[in-house]
Amino acid sequence: MRILVVEDESKVAKALSDGLGAERYEVRVASTGEEGFFLVNHESFDLVLLDLMLPGRGGLEVLATLRKRGLQTPVLVLTAKDTVEDRVQGLDLGADDYLVKPFAFPELLARIRALLRRGRLDQVLRLHHDDLEVDLVTRKVTRAAQPLELTAKEFEILEYLLRHAGRVVSREMLARDVWQVTARATPLDNVIDVTIARLRRKVDDPFSNKLIHTVRGVGFVLGQESR
Repeated sequence: MRILVVEDESKVAKALSDGLGAERYEVRVASTGEEGFFLVNHESFDLVLLDLMLPGRGGLEVLATLRKRGLQTPVLVLTAKDTVEDRVQGLDLGADDYLVKPFAFPELLARIRALLRRGRLDQVLRLHHDDLEVDLVTRKVTRAAQPLELTAKEFEILEYLLRHAGRVVSREMLARDVWQVTARATPLDNVIDVTIARLRRKVDDPFSNKLIHTVRGVGFVLGQESR
């Protein structure tokens, strides 16, 4: 499970990172709202721990923007602001839970476990974009109601692109999250490109509107090409 900690107080961020790491969570830390916003839009996380009092772009602004963009990753707000109005505002903007500083670490862990369980129960069973639909249970893929035959790896890549629809997916993200390889190498990049090309031939070639696009020098994006 990957957790993003957005916290500008270095001691608090380190304590959270060390404590969660000891519980075998994979942790990334962002010290500003801008950095947190960038990471959550370019990497895949199971949970975000978000401080509200951040330099530059505040936590509430980050939260509101993410929800407007359709990101459904659970967000647990950590803040020293403890009035009822503060909690209501955070929850209304899309926070899944709210924990006031200072807090006991065991309580934080319990709330994280509850949110992650809830996320698994609420997990969608179908993904779709335009006329493309993927059934995650049966692993059937259709486009314009026509069945597509994909290999296991092509299916995993398509699922990943759909979960990040409209956002750029880098080769580094595919290497880490689909191939489960943390150290990228040129041969793997070549494999990724070949697999994407095969996937494109099945998903896009028979149809007039193309869904999988290359962002030169960066990666790939699934979505309608801008006109």
